[in-house]
Formats: sequence, C-alpha cells, structure tokens
Amino acid sequence: MANLREAWNRAWDQGLLTEEPLPSHSKASSREVRAVMRANRGRDTKPELALRSLLHAQGLRYRVDISPLTGVRRRADLVFPRQKLAIFVDGCFWHGCPDHFRPAKKNAQMWQQKIEQNRSRDAETNRLLGDAGWTVMRFWEHEDPRTSADRVIDQVQHLRQFVDH
Repeated sequence: MANLREAWNRAWDQGLLTEEPLPSHSKASSREVRAVMRANRGRDTKPELALRSLLHAQGLRYRVDISPLTGVRRRADLVFPRQKLAIFVDGCFWHGCPDHFRPAKKNAQMWQQKIEQNRSRDAETNRLLGDAGWTVMRFWEHEDPRTSADRVIDQVQHLRQFVDH
C-alpha cells in the first residue's frame, strides 16, 4: 500500500497527473463538492427503499420513479396508478426541510436559489397532480418509515373505496 501511495505521489510530482478542472457548467465549488453532488441518488435512496420495503411487506404493489401525468416531466418516487396516489420522499437539503435544512456556506446565494426553485417546483407538482385528480403525499427523508408507511396504507385503503366501487 505504501509503494502504491509513493508511486502516485511521484507521478503527481513529475506532472504526469493533473487535477481535472471543473466543467464550465458545474455549480460545484470544488472537485470534492462535485463528487458529492454527483453521488446523490435521484432514486432508490435509503428512505425510499425503507418505505417501499414496508409497503411491499403489506402486500401493496406500486410503480417506482415514474411520471404520474403524461407530458409533465415530474417523477414521483412511488405511484399507485389505480388509486391516483403519488408519493414523494423529499431530501432535507434538496427540498429545504424546515427542521434540518442548513444553508450552504459556499455559493450560498446560488444554493438558496436552487432550494427555492425546488420548493416552487414541488408546490407546482402538487397543484398539477391535484388538478388532475391525484392525491399527493410527501414525506421528509428523516421521517420514521413505519409511520409514513402506515399513512400510505391508510390512504390506499381509503382511495380503494372509490376506485373499486
């Protein structure tokens, strides 16, 4: 391991390796920040997987990461098409959780703008889905998945009364 580290250090010293510059379109303040941003998952996050697992264990079947409305580029984390129920599990940072959101220290204005845009898009998504007759449920990533699952189960059962009759 020490030999490998020494070889990498020598390659850096000899100019054989260089830091790749950030792409001009990147909003990251450094290569490290960019790596973290790129690693953030758009789907299959731990909170989503926990919720899905609990719902599946109760016999519920749903679609994952689909757009409930044709022609509207918004994807719900879980969708119950027959019941017209769309579930979103929102990340505390990306969606500005009132309990856990901490403003970024670098590029603070840009990040504040991004979070505000996300919140605005979330509100518009709720409105668009509601106008089309959908029920929308949103949960924060920090919420207890069992409590969230119980709420979803109750809602599915409630909506089934109207769909199945």
